[in-house]
Amino acid sequence: MKVSGEAHREGFCSAPASCVRTRPPTRGYVPELQFQTMSIQFRVESTMGAARAGRLLTPHGEIETPVFMPVGTLASVKGVPQDVLEDLGVQILLGNTYHLYLRPGVERVRRLGGLHQFMSWPRAVLTDSGGFQVFSLSQLRKVTEEGVTFRSHLDGSSHFFSPESAMEAQIGLGADIIMAFDECTEYPAEPARVRESMEMTLRWGQRSKKYFAEHRHEVPWGRQSPAPSAQYGAKKVSSFEVQVSGKNHAINGKPENEGSAPAHVGAAAPGCPATQALFGIVQGGMDAKLRKESAERTVEIAFPGYAIGGLSVGEPRTVTREIVEATVEHLPSDQPRYLMGVGTPEEIAEYANLGIDMMDCVLPTRAARHGLLFTSEGKISIKQARYAGDDGPLDPNCACRVCTRYRRAYLRHLYASNEVLAQVLNTVHNLSFYLDTIGRVRHSIALGEKASFLSGVRSAPKP
Repeated sequence: MKVSGEAHREGFCSAPASCVRTRPPTRGYVPELQFQTMSIQFRVESTMGAARAGRLLTPHGEIETPVFMPVGTLASVKGVPQDVLEDLGVQILLGNTYHLYLRPGVERVRRLGGLHQFMSWPRAVLTDSGGFQVFSLSQLRKVTEEGVTFRSHLDGSSHFFSPESAMEAQIGLGADIIMAFDECTEYPAEPARVRESMEMTLRWGQRSKKYFAEHRHEVPWGRQSPAPSAQYGAKKVSSFEVQVSGKNHAINGKPENEGSAPAHVGAAAPGCPATQALFGIVQGGMDAKLRKESAERTVEIAFPGYAIGGLSVGEPRTVTREIVEATVEHLPSDQPRYLMGVGTPEEIAEYANLGIDMMDCVLPTRAARHGLLFTSEGKISIKQARYAGDDGPLDPNCACRVCTRYRRAYLRHLYASNEVLAQVLNTVHNLSFYLDTIGRVRHSIALGEKASFLSGVRSAPKP
């Protein structure tokens, strides 16, 4: 199906540009690797300055953007079962290729139908390439042009990741959106080192795309996926249209489950794209000029979406914002933009204002396990003794299942007693707060208003 160039200009589709228009032979362009089928569809519906609200259609459902993606490192958001995640309104989860490769192993997940069936999650999944985790093993890795040799943090065994094997692993895991293999640059780093790393990431991006184009059909799910032992109702997908060759065609004219049995976990939703999408990653350290060059050359390779990587590696937060702002303007306006691994609640609103569509961060779940909770009145460290007799809700402005049922005194008691339930309830609240924040951001953009954080009050409540 050929999508008109006009659809790209109007923001209705994010199929790779190479499948809809002819590009001149430029550095990094690989014409023989054009994608023949659309893997995702993206539409911008509202804008406010650089901020935009839209919809991203994936094989396992529709996602409202900007979106926050909870991190489920080992096919699990720690302490929170999948039905609770669904109730919270999670539209897409992030899985970690490095950790899943080590345990339980890609081949096992593939044989069990891919991540969706393995973890009984019918909605969208994104996996990273493993590059950042390998980067974090600075004392246990060796980087060459071919790839990265590293030692497992679990048992010290030796392993090798290349662009090709990273693609093979992510195809086997079966996420809706997968990432090109990249090298993350440490901070601080010498200019020559940053340039060398960026060039390698570009070469690895081309190799990632080549392998993916040749093996994308090996994804472990499809429209005819066998039914798992149990079925769960997937999120209904609303009518979604794209402009095709100058005409409007309904991709899905009715809700996914209307008049039919529930969709199988792991099967591509009717009316949705049937293949995975491979995103490119922009690197370049903290050098704005290199970021611009990396963005432009990554776009030349042609991916259906683009990520900004290599941030939150120790740089000041002001520098992070500067680099995001300097990079995003060089990414296509009609394709999804993903900012990897950053985001306090305040920053989520800030990055959305800069035109970011997708964000993930371990902060809400990791902080919850350490008793740090985000509220509309500021951050609360529930471990503090002053909450031992506090009869009030955690956040009086929050309607999540934790705030409407439990008191601060009880949450403090659970944490002080080292009860597992403390981590569960804390995580549920923090995720709810993040999801409510991004939901309000989307609503503000739709109304034509500047997205802002829920509250201007950021200090902890008084005793």
